[in-house]
Amino acid sequence: MPERRIQKHTELKVYQRAFVAAMKIFEMTKVFPKEERYSLTDQVRRSSRSVCANLAKAWRKRRYPNSFISKLSDSEAEASETQVWLQFSVSCEYLDRESAADLYREYDEITAMLVTMLNNPEDWKL
Repeated sequence: MPERRIQKHTELKVYQRAFVAAMKIFEMTKVFPKEERYSLTDQVRRSSRSVCANLAKAWRKRRYPNSFISKLSDSEAEASETQVWLQFSVSCEYLDRESAADLYREYDEITAMLVTMLNNPEDWKL
């Protein structure tokens, strides 16, 4: 059930969780090797932040159902991309499996929240 009193995208629980997860990724990737700066480090940071950015765009476009759904879908895709980069980070031995698994599960929950919004766009329109 949507929270009817929400005025700004920053009040959405899914946005708040995605923001915290992106900040965790930022902190965790500070120790990645320099040679990954313009590849894996940038990719995982970009995709994690893009979950939030696309949520903000979706929130502002909610009066247009197709645009709202499109931006939510982009946010969901970015969450999945972030999970891929987390897998690579573990395989390259840049992140420990347990920390990455916690973040991976968090993105599963973020994705579930986004899918709920996607499946009920009428609940969020202006």
